[in-house]
Amino acid sequence: MAQRPLPEWAFSVQTFLEKSFAMCIFTSRARCAAGNNHSNRVCLTVLAYILSAACVVSFASTASAQCAARDVLQNKLKLKTRSAPAWQQPIKSARDVATWKTITIGTFADSLALRNELDSKGCNVGGQAAEILARPTFTVSSRKTYVELLDLSPAQLGFTSDTVTLANVYARAQQFGLELAAAEVGPQLRLQYFDQPIGEFLIIGMDPIKTWSGEPIILNVANGGAGLILIGQDGRSEADIPVASRFIFVRSHRPAAGRDVVGPIAGAFPPP
Repeated sequence: MAQRPLPEWAFSVQTFLEKSFAMCIFTSRARCAAGNNHSNRVCLTVLAYILSAACVVSFASTASAQCAARDVLQNKLKLKTRSAPAWQQPIKSARDVATWKTITIGTFADSLALRNELDSKGCNVGGQAAEILARPTFTVSSRKTYVELLDLSPAQLGFTSDTVTLANVYARAQQFGLELAAAEVGPQLRLQYFDQPIGEFLIIGMDPIKTWSGEPIILNVANGGAGLILIGQDGRSEADIPVASRFIFVRSHRPAAGRDVVGPIAGAFPPP
């Protein structure tokens, strides 16, 4: 596994250390040949400081990383908080579902600061996800807010076929009193879920954001085994979704929509 690159300041320190180390070794050999024990002791003392400083630089390059595979394993051992288990049974209302996880949004000044934090934590960002994070339509909240997340599959929303369209999933979720998440929820969840199990892929139920070429994309918070990642996936209304897939929705604190009125697209879909 490739190591995270050193920060710019670390390269300068590292270069100085390398040159100092080489000079010290060269001087030590020369002094040793000359029999100057005092100079040798001084050089060895300097060398000890250099090695200590080198350890600091090495630590600085990895201390903030949280998303590499080895970091995830460590996080699972040391993080004391755990999200509630995903709901497994078919539901009749959002009230039937315990909150899976509560996260905070609105903690970054802008989307660039949010992306920089993903980088600093070693969280990989796929090409499509990176593109929509850079789009003007991707915005972050200006106010710190706690958001209750629910983890549900299309099967738990009442679908029995092998796949279902994304539009149908969204319409049914709204009918049960769930809300789509703000786009910021995806990267924020990535930053606040460092002990995600291997093999877990969580689709963020959100309005798609179009890439520069016009392709609608939604986000997926995943751990494929090589580390934690934020990726994009097909956000077209007609996109087929396996019913066992897991979606992240937001708990609404408003009354659930009635069975006859669930939004402008609901009329095209069957009731649960």
